[in-house]
Amino acid sequence: MVKLGEKNKGKFIVFEGIDGSGKSTQIQNISNRLGTKGYKVYSTFEPTDGPIGSLIRQMLSGKLETDQRTIASLFAADRTDHLVNKDNGIAVKVDQGDVVLCDRYYFSSYAYHAQHIDMEWVINANALNAEILKPDLTIFMDVDPDICFERIKNNRANFEMYEKIDIMKQVRKNYFKAFDVLKDSEKIVIVDANQTVEIVEDAIFYEVRNILDID
Repeated sequence: MVKLGEKNKGKFIVFEGIDGSGKSTQIQNISNRLGTKGYKVYSTFEPTDGPIGSLIRQMLSGKLETDQRTIASLFAADRTDHLVNKDNGIAVKVDQGDVVLCDRYYFSSYAYHAQHIDMEWVINANALNAEILKPDLTIFMDVDPDICFERIKNNRANFEMYEKIDIMKQVRKNYFKAFDVLKDSEKIVIVDANQTVEIVEDAIFYEVRNILDID
């Protein structure tokens, strides 16, 4: 029987990276590997597919015009609902013993919204979420923005608000700025994701194993 720690509580692992870094692929791969070892895994993402998340997606696609402060506030609200939703909220899943793998969390807000708003403001806007649940591990998949941009161009017909090369380069810088600001209060691992899918997967799984104490 797999032991998930004290009181059978699960773990909360977040995957971060600029658009096109390969997060969704690695979440699926890590989920499969954990499943073979007997772990109950719940994979999720932000923005969510709930009512607030759906509104955000319309804004990101350009269907709705809005102010960056509004988007930042909506992301924080969507994140709170993502955490505390009684049916499938992250906090509920972790309390039930699941290993939750999440595609983006509050570091995404710090990195993306800090292009337009003071990062400290964004951190404060997410203070409640950090209080509710901090990740046991945040994995940043670091990929050259030029590579990510080429991946997006080859796989999508339409671009979202932040999917521009100059923005992607600035977002990467903002990620590292946020990591430095919060280095004493967050567990962050940076993985070189410029390599093959298999090498990146092994590097990520090594970090996940350490968090879960897998032999």
